[in-house]
Amino acid sequence: MKIEECKLKYRRSSCDQRSHRLAARQFAIFIFHFSIFNLFLPPIVSPVRAQTPPQDIEVVRTETDLTNLLFSITDKNNRYLTTLKQTDIRVLEDGVPQTLFAFQRETDRPLAIAFLIDVSESEQRTLPDEKAAARTFIESAIRSDKDQAAIIPFEGYAHLEQALTRDVLALYRALQRVEVAIPFYSGSAPPMTGLVSGPGTVGPPLEGSTAIWDAVVLTCIQVTARSLGQRRRAIILLTDGGDTSSRLARSTAVDRAIESETVIYAIGIGDKKYGGVDKGALNNIAERTGGRAFFPKQNADLTAAFQEIEQELRSQYLVAYSSTNKKRDGAFRRMTIEITNPDLLKEQLRLRYRPGYFARKS
Repeated sequence: MKIEECKLKYRRSSCDQRSHRLAARQFAIFIFHFSIFNLFLPPIVSPVRAQTPPQDIEVVRTETDLTNLLFSITDKNNRYLTTLKQTDIRVLEDGVPQTLFAFQRETDRPLAIAFLIDVSESEQRTLPDEKAAARTFIESAIRSDKDQAAIIPFEGYAHLEQALTRDVLALYRALQRVEVAIPFYSGSAPPMTGLVSGPGTVGPPLEGSTAIWDAVVLTCIQVTARSLGQRRRAIILLTDGGDTSSRLARSTAVDRAIESETVIYAIGIGDKKYGGVDKGALNNIAERTGGRAFFPKQNADLTAAFQEIEQELRSQYLVAYSSTNKKRDGAFRRMTIEITNPDLLKEQLRLRYRPGYFARKS
């Protein structure tokens, strides 16, 4: 009987030891995971510092639905005003004044630039000058450590010769491949897809045609909208404005640019032999997206247009606010910036910014 009791005590003792070892092991595992979890937790940031997020990090939209708006301001001589203060302006959304969450001057924001180059037959004479001016812009404006650019020639179809990259040499090589489409585009990039023709719609483009608005839409959706980080997104559109085969309307191109927060700078350049330049169409799409249209008459004017675009991209103000309209209905919200400083009102200042945004849907 005593032997059996000893065996029982031994078994109980062994079980207790195993239980203790198991508990110790589980506690060690818990401490390990807890340490790893804390290692990757973001630091707690004070409310004051959160008001000025780093420029390279996209502001995260939470339940407050923070809206960012970049704008530039020039005087009557087209000089950029660099001394504006938050108290000099007010921002309205659909006519309702908004409380600004942030106001700061932007001079170093990374860029995401898409060069959208018309290579239809009407650009045959002017294309070499366009390519040279674009190369000069890349040399002077694109910083290889932070900016990105893409090269997209188009005729009836758009061709992504070079996706967004910081590699300046790759951009130069892509520009060299851009040639006029006579009778068809001979570059290395296939047509960009994503637009569908069907019953009741405009048919696919024919060889030798020009589809400007289709190219803008595809560039916004597949190029600029996919750029990472908080960047200044822009399309530099080099064309005569003569659209002959787009399946989408110009208004659709404007909407897609606004959705992707892409401003369009149009450079109207063409040959009188093919009807010259459609200034109305180019002014429309540029101004409705917060950009500008330029109509150079000679090479010096073309170079100056690129210089003005660069200057404007580097001379921005950023305001941010949480909209008083909390509806998630996908509706368009019109934004307006008004000068409130009486002294500045006398100076005939010009504000440029995108006219609004589309609200989120539930």
